[in-house]
Amino acid sequence: MFTGIITDIGEVRELEQSGDLRARIVTDYDTQSIDIGASICCSGVCLTAVALGSDWFDVQISAETVSKTNIASWSVGYRVNLERALKVGDELGGHIVSGHVDGQAEVISVKDEGDSTRVVLRAPKALARFIAPKGSVALNGTSLTVNEVDGCDFGINFIPHTKVATTWGDVEEGDRVNLEIDTLARYVARLAEMS
Repeated sequence: MFTGIITDIGEVRELEQSGDLRARIVTDYDTQSIDIGASICCSGVCLTAVALGSDWFDVQISAETVSKTNIASWSVGYRVNLERALKVGDELGGHIVSGHVDGQAEVISVKDEGDSTRVVLRAPKALARFIAPKGSVALNGTSLTVNEVDGCDFGINFIPHTKVATTWGDVEEGDRVNLEIDTLARYVARLAEMS
C-alpha cells in the first residue's frame, strides 16, 4: 500500500532479460533500511526488492507486468518515481494507491500555464469511466487530482514542486504513463453495476 507521494527519483542502471526482466535501480534511499522482499512502487508499479547494494536495489519483473505497464520503454538512464510502502503511522498525504496498474494513459498535450504545467492525457475507454473531475488518479505512481474530464481525455495540473520532486518535469506529448484508477471509484462503479 502506498500514498502516491513520491519520495525519491531513481534511475535505471541495468536491465537484464533472462526469464523475467531484472532491473537495477539507483536510489538515494538508505538501502540498509530496505529488506529483501520489500515492496517499492516504481513509477506506479509495485515491485519487489530481490537484491540490494550500497546505492541500488534490484527488482524482478514478470512478462505480465511488462505487458500491462510502460516498463517496456525503460532503458538505462530512465528516471523512475519511487515510493516505499506505507507504514502504520505514516502521513497519508495523497490517496490509497496499490501499485497495481490498470492500464496506460497517453499524454495528448503539455502546456505551461504560469509556473505550472497543464497536461491532458487520454485513458483507455474501459478505464475512462472511473475518472472524475476533482477525483484522484495515480499516474506513474504520483497521486494527482483530476481537473476536468472530456470523454476519455482528462487534465492534470502540475505545480513547480511536483515537476522537480518527480519525473513529471520531463513529460512530453506521446509519453505513455502508468494509470491506476482510484480504488473508491472502482468499488462505486461495481456497486452501481450490481443495483
